[in-house]
Amino acid sequence: MTIGEGEGEGADMAYDEGAAYDDGGAVREGGAVRGGIDWDARAAAFDDAPDHGLRDPAVRRAWADRLADWLPDVPGDILDVGCGTGGLALLAAEQGHRVTALDQSPAMAARARAKLAGHRARVLVGDAARPPVGERRFDAVLARHVLWLLPDPDAALRHWCSLLRPGGRLVLVEGVWGEASPTGLPAARVTAALAPLVARTHSERLSADARLWGRPVDDERYALVGVTAAAARHTEVVDVHLILRRGDDVLLTRRAGTGYADGLLHLPSGHVEDGEDVRTAMIREAREELGLALAPGDLRAALVMQHRGPGGHPRTGWFFEAPHGAGGTPRNAEPHKCAELAWHPVRALPDDMVAYCRAGLDAWHRGEPFAVHWQRDGDAVAYEPTGPDRTAALAPSRAGALHHVELWVPDLAAAEPAWGWLLGALGYARDQVWERGRSWRRGDAYVVLEQSSDLRPGPHDRRAPGLNHLAFHVGGRTALDRLVALAPAHGWTPLFADRYPYAGGAAHRAAYLEDGQGYEVELVAWD
Repeated sequence: MTIGEGEGEGADMAYDEGAAYDDGGAVREGGAVRGGIDWDARAAAFDDAPDHGLRDPAVRRAWADRLADWLPDVPGDILDVGCGTGGLALLAAEQGHRVTALDQSPAMAARARAKLAGHRARVLVGDAARPPVGERRFDAVLARHVLWLLPDPDAALRHWCSLLRPGGRLVLVEGVWGEASPTGLPAARVTAALAPLVARTHSERLSADARLWGRPVDDERYALVGVTAAAARHTEVVDVHLILRRGDDVLLTRRAGTGYADGLLHLPSGHVEDGEDVRTAMIREAREELGLALAPGDLRAALVMQHRGPGGHPRTGWFFEAPHGAGGTPRNAEPHKCAELAWHPVRALPDDMVAYCRAGLDAWHRGEPFAVHWQRDGDAVAYEPTGPDRTAALAPSRAGALHHVELWVPDLAAAEPAWGWLLGALGYARDQVWERGRSWRRGDAYVVLEQSSDLRPGPHDRRAPGLNHLAFHVGGRTALDRLVALAPAHGWTPLFADRYPYAGGAAHRAAYLEDGQGYEVELVAWD
C-alpha cells in the first residue's frame, strides 16, 4: 500500500482503511495509491489545502511554532515520513535541522525536492512503514496523518522508534475524521500502542487551533510526541591508591598473577565497591592487601586523577596518604597477587612502574591535587622515561588562596642562605632575583625576601605588632625530625626545644625555628 500525506483529504472524506481501489474497483498494492487515492494525480493540487501548502502566513507560523516545540531544541537529523509536497519538512529545515523527507508518490517527492532545494535536506521515494534509510538513525521521526493509512500501525510505530537515537522523538499528528463513518486513529489507541516503546509521551489537542487548518474544525485532531529513553549515562570505575609514607619513601607493590601489568610496581590499590565511599574502600583495600587496620583519621586525600590506559576505558583514581605505622606494620597479605613489597624514595622512583601510577605519584609530589593522565592506544602500560608525558595538571581555583608573602629584611645577604635552604627543602623553587630581593615559588604562591630602601631602621621584633611568624606544612613526623636536625647548620635556631614537638599543644606536632635576624617559622607535621 502507498503512503501519501492525506491530512487534507482525511478531513474532507472517509476512507476504507483496509483497502485501496483503482478506478475499476480492483484492489491495488504499490504505486502511488493508498486509501483509494492516487497521490500522484493529486500532487498538482495538493498545496491548495491551507495546511499543506502553508501559503497563508498565519497557518505557516502556527505550524512552525508547533514544530519548534515538538522537535529537538538544537539542530538534529529529522526523518519526515509521508512528507507529501514537503511543507513540514521545509519548516524543519528552516529551523536548522538536517531533513530526510520520504514519500511513496514520485510526484509528491518531486515537489518536495523542489521546495527543499538549497536546504540541508534530501528527498527519497519509498514506503513510510519501512523507510529506505539503511543504518541511519535520527533525532526525530515526523509523521503527519500517515499512521492511520498503514495496514499495521503497531508495526510501523515499532520500526519508527527503532530509527531513533537514544532520547529521540517520534512526532505523530493524527486524528479521527467524519461523523457518520469516522475514519482515523483515536488518540487513546495510538497512546496505548506507543507507551511500551518510549520513555514518556506528551499529547496536544489540535482541533481547537483554527490557525493550523486555515478554518475551524470540529473533529478530533491531535499531536502525540513520544521520547525514547536517553542513552545510559557515562560511568567510570573509581579506584583508590594508598601512598604509604615512611619519611621520604613510599611503599610499592609488584603485581603478579592479575593478568594486568604483572611484573610492574604499583601502589597498593583497588576498586570502590557498591555502597562504599572512597575512604571506606581505601581502608578495606589496605586491610586486604597489606594487613593494615587504618582508621578514617589516618587517611588524607592527596590527589584525584582521571586516567585512561592504552585501549582502555576512563577511570577516576583517588590517591590517599597515610603515615608508616598507622594501622600496624604492612605485610604482603595477598601473595597470589603481589610478588613483593618494597620502599622507594619518592624523589627517585624506579622506572618499572605502571605508567598511570607513576604519573599520579609525580603529580602528587609536585603538589598538584587534580590531574588527568590520558594514554593513547599504542602507548605502553609501563612507565617509559623517554616516552611522551600524558599528564595534564588541573589547577584548582585560586580564588581566596594565598598569593604571596613578602618579608622585608635588614640584611638580604645574611637572610638568603637560611631562607633559601628552608624553602627549597619545603618544595619551593628559586623564582626571581633582583638587586634588593629574591623570591621562591611553590605552585601559585611564592615567598619574597626584600631589603627595601623604604625599610625603617632597627631589628625585627616578632613580639611587636605585625607578623609573628610563618607556618608551613612539612608532611610527616619523620620529615619534621629531619628538618629540625639539619636546620642549625643552615642558620636556624630551634625555639622551645625542651617541648619539641609539642610546644604548640599536646595534639599539635610542630617545630619552631628562628633565623639570625629574628624571623620565626613554624613547621607543622600532620601525622
